[in-house]
Amino acid sequence: MTPTSTKKGAKLYRYYVSMDVIRNRETGEETAPMRLAAGMVEDAVVTEVRRILQTPEVVAQVMAALKKEKGAVSEADAIAVLHEFSALWTQLFPAEQARIIQLLVQRVTVTAAGLEVDIRREGIAGVVREMVAPRGMEAAE
Repeated sequence: MTPTSTKKGAKLYRYYVSMDVIRNRETGEETAPMRLAAGMVEDAVVTEVRRILQTPEVVAQVMAALKKEKGAVSEADAIAVLHEFSALWTQLFPAEQARIIQLLVQRVTVTAAGLEVDIRREGIAGVVREMVAPRGMEAAE
């Protein structure tokens, strides 16, 4: 799917359109929706990213990546950031939220069965490092 928008008067409508529609491809009966409201897709992606960041597998991968950096971020701070991601997320400006999603999400696939989010595993440690940095400055003050 690809993002697009249309305008009616002063109102802007954002949505995602299936690549099959854009390329005029024939589709079978079990295909993804042709168009979806952007807000709905984006909320689902953020919810899935929040869920993925809480999984033990991801926490272990982040810890391994941060250990290779030799103490740049403490294990306790990294775990705290991952578990507080939802609270931190609401404090970010929309532009910063978009940048973080671009760092974390490789691909989003929408099918009739649901939504699948592929995460850039290598981007998670960098995001954690950035989110820990402001906490360190607050502690120093």
